[in-house]
Amino acid sequence: MNEPVVFLPGLMCDARLFGPQIAELSSDRAVMCAPISQGERIEEIASDLLDVLPTKFALAGLSMGGIVAMEILRRAPERVTRIALMDTNPLPETPQAAAAREPQIIGARSGRLSEVMREEMKPNYLAPGPRRVDVLNLVMDMAAIMGPEVFVRQSRALQRRRDQQSTLRKCKVPALVLCGEHDALCPVKRHVFMAELIPYAELKVISNAGHLPTLENPDATTEALYEWLAQPFVLQ
Repeated sequence: MNEPVVFLPGLMCDARLFGPQIAELSSDRAVMCAPISQGERIEEIASDLLDVLPTKFALAGLSMGGIVAMEILRRAPERVTRIALMDTNPLPETPQAAAAREPQIIGARSGRLSEVMREEMKPNYLAPGPRRVDVLNLVMDMAAIMGPEVFVRQSRALQRRRDQQSTLRKCKVPALVLCGEHDALCPVKRHVFMAELIPYAELKVISNAGHLPTLENPDATTEALYEWLAQPFVLQ
């Protein structure tokens, strides 16, 4: 039996972020999407997830989900059979970025979550193209369901996150580093840097996609994940 795949979604997202991939991959393996909506520290979120995840699993995280995935790898490398880090960042929050979250948190708490999300997404999230409006609407719907308290918790966790460069250098399992070519939030050069940190990592840049390639170019993203899942466990 193929090892199970655990998906970790990004900020204010749920399993619909990986809808096309879950539909494809679930034909021959167990697939689950674990929430990262509880806890105000990345360490706390990762620890709580390890209590409920399978004994061993392939781990794929996007954006904040990738940040939590790196913390899971740091804490329990023996349980992670392979890792896919998508549109994410191994570095701690800069003081400027942390400060920029404060007005967003105030806005979310004062009933303006939809406005905060839309402003955040405009410059950074999506590539130009025919899927843009549908993807934007789905992201807004996921955020509305998650609600402002989750936004505040996740924002605090991102502000306090640790540097994971040493975790990546120690990675001993097949690794995929993937991003959309138009991702302005976690740009391609950041992923080149990540792939260079990880021994034997595979770098994939997805065309016609920004920060959410799982939805913007789902076929290419799923194909990259299939290739990652087909890699042998033992790296030479």
